[in-house]
Amino acid sequence: MSRRISLNARLAHDAVGSDETEVVLLQFTHPETSQIVRLSTDPTERISLEPLVYGTRSSWLDADPTDDEEVFQFVLVSVLLPDDQETAPPAARLAIEGVDNELAEVLRSTLLRADVSLAVVLASSPDVIEQEWLNFKLVSAEGSGESIQLSITRNPLTEEPWPAGRMTRERFPGLHP
Repeated sequence: MSRRISLNARLAHDAVGSDETEVVLLQFTHPETSQIVRLSTDPTERISLEPLVYGTRSSWLDADPTDDEEVFQFVLVSVLLPDDQETAPPAARLAIEGVDNELAEVLRSTLLRADVSLAVVLASSPDVIEQEWLNFKLVSAEGSGESIQLSITRNPLTEEPWPAGRMTRERFPGLHP
């Protein structure tokens, strides 16, 4: 299956030098809270002066680009995008710089795993999704002080129960004459 990307992204990839900037958008949700954390790898525009906040306005995953509370906030993060291996489920790693110990504690203190989605967009067209990966799970958060490393993955298909249920007389009467 071929992947579709926009003409602007293709031109930027083929150019020797380009003014286009690829931006990774991240969205974290958790079943225990209604808060949504949105992060961006690019300081596309200044959102506020006090406090000084930069971010990317995008409508990805139903975010309202006109609402300052729903902006994808810029943080120093390096991202290794999900790989495509035959023997393992897709996995990605994130390294977020400039975090305090409080954030590291929160990320490691929950019992349920957070949901993580990623998208790659161009800074000039943040509503056009070039690539996206949805419904990953946060499996580890390590580090403290200035940096925290996050690992996200999908559940491998081999963990799916099979068969889904027991073939008992009560559940499958047609099998048992």
